[in-house]
Amino acid sequence: FLIGVPFSLLSIALLQKTLHLPVVRRKVRIDWLGALLITSGVSTLLIWSSLAGNKFDWASGWTALLVGGGLALLALAVFVEARTEEPIIPLGIFRNRTVSLTTVASILVGVAMFGGTVFLSQYFQTSLGKSPTVAGLMSLPMVLGLLVSSTVAGQLITKYGRWKMFLVAGAAVMTAGMLLLSTIDATTSVPVLSVYMAVLGVGVGMLLQNLVLAAQNDVPAAELGAATSVLTFFRSMGGAVGVSALGAVLANRVTSLTVERLGPIAAGGGSTEVPDLSALPEPVLRIVQDVYGIATSEMFLIGAPFALLALIVVLFIKEKPLNTLSGDERRAREEAAAAAGMH
Repeated sequence: FLIGVPFSLLSIALLQKTLHLPVVRRKVRIDWLGALLITSGVSTLLIWSSLAGNKFDWASGWTALLVGGGLALLALAVFVEARTEEPIIPLGIFRNRTVSLTTVASILVGVAMFGGTVFLSQYFQTSLGKSPTVAGLMSLPMVLGLLVSSTVAGQLITKYGRWKMFLVAGAAVMTAGMLLLSTIDATTSVPVLSVYMAVLGVGVGMLLQNLVLAAQNDVPAAELGAATSVLTFFRSMGGAVGVSALGAVLANRVTSLTVERLGPIAAGGGSTEVPDLSALPEPVLRIVQDVYGIATSEMFLIGAPFALLALIVVLFIKEKPLNTLSGDERRAREEAAAAAGMH
């Protein structure tokens, strides 16, 4: 965490130096109640998805309590958001088809990307026997794929003003990346893994920021902030749900496969911790590595349909010409048009 501090300070310095925005002071009302209800509702559902299947059964009284409570809080949030003057999430924004579709796609991308990739580091350490440092470095192909594809796609969109083909291509490539990663096991070579991860990174890179761009391009200037934050929030929520649900699937699969091959005592009570490989005898070590490889590949296979659904959703987004005005210029034009309409 300390390593991140200089980068954070550098970001602050760069933004201070380069980002010059007009200061607009106006009286605002912060929607504290809406924020509290949304956070509480989502958190309750996340607690349920984290603990279900581990601390209690999926079909149990706790499930009914947590799911029912979470949905009730979210229903109450919708009621409050519909009536408050300046809501955290303006419900009217979902009447815009592009915003609704990009929100759904963002959730699916979050589930597919975060849900699958978070556990790759565990796979590198357990199945391939890499150190935590090397496991961290092994995710670089995906990061580089994401960086290159998002940069190149951004430049091409700026040049030609067309963005939908990048969304479709990104979702298709992301699905391919998930399917490729569903073929890995304890014997997969690092170069092959790197290619598969780069493919996933390229797909995600074309999708992530351009979903936000599509939504921003289709809303009034006054709703730019709301549209951006709604997409970011739902993408993060999809990621949190994906990590939680797929983590539970991984833990259950590792436990069942370990019991199948080594007997019930060896499963360690369904623990999701990375086992100490150095303490295991050679034959057991091979079985544990194999089990983690199979469980990780199956997790990507479960994540692939979410990526495919994201592809289907983006196909329904209607492409509109890219807006070349800044938010302030758009707002000024919209206010002038509204004033002219009143006269």
